[in-house]
Amino acid sequence: MKRFEKPVQLTKNIQLGNEKLVLLSGPCAVESYDICYEIASTVKEICAKLDIEYVFKASFDKANRTSASSFRGIGMDKALATLQQIGKELSLPLITDVHESVQIKEVAEVVDVLQIPAFLCRQTDLLLAAGESGKGINVKRGQFMAPEDMQYAIQKIRETGNENACLTERGVSFGYHNLVVDMRALPVMRQYSPVIFDVTHSVQQPGGAGGSSGGQREFAPFLARAAAAAGVDGFFIETHPMPEKALSDGPNMVPLHQMEDFLRMLKEVWETSRKYVPGN
Repeated sequence: MKRFEKPVQLTKNIQLGNEKLVLLSGPCAVESYDICYEIASTVKEICAKLDIEYVFKASFDKANRTSASSFRGIGMDKALATLQQIGKELSLPLITDVHESVQIKEVAEVVDVLQIPAFLCRQTDLLLAAGESGKGINVKRGQFMAPEDMQYAIQKIRETGNENACLTERGVSFGYHNLVVDMRALPVMRQYSPVIFDVTHSVQQPGGAGGSSGGQREFAPFLARAAAAAGVDGFFIETHPMPEKALSDGPNMVPLHQMEDFLRMLKEVWETSRKYVPGN
């Protein structure tokens, strides 16, 4: 199966689909400066040790919560200011979700990469506006989308002249409150762009905890290893020092104290997989 060979300039200094493994990681949402700083500084140190490219991730707004009473964020202005401060103090590139076209101009002034949530991967105006920002774009595959149909999301962005778009796999709906990862989707989508594997949301149980989403983090190492072996270019992992107290997506987060061993394991599998080129 043919692979998309051109690396994507995800940030000014980070290419996806090149020689280095890339990690997008942080808390699900911007909860506070202190939580963001603890996570970002810890993961940065781990990535430096393991020679992994790191982009700090946190959502300034969780617009797609199960319940209207669930935590969404600390407010757009405060959250973006927190992200900007973290990026500046730790010299880290940033990624966050955008949900509406009108958000993009303000958000793009702060972050390096715009992320399109899975539920919105078909929203043409949002994709075009994101592309026009000139930023790196990460589009998550919708739980309802065939992997081959994600080429059209990438095409919409490229029509703006922005070539720096990639795709992320996060599982497909399988019945109610359950997601399953079809590993065949990874090489299929790898035909159209470099591919990231979302470890966190692949073990999510959407809406499965009675008004909030549950998760099965015990399966995260198995799916992540399989994705590394399948030949992805990077990983998306949400983490928290106390997942049980996280304000969003705690049940499917990798605990912060486990991240070094988790990433070391992934890199070993990833490096081994790169020694084999399918079809040769």
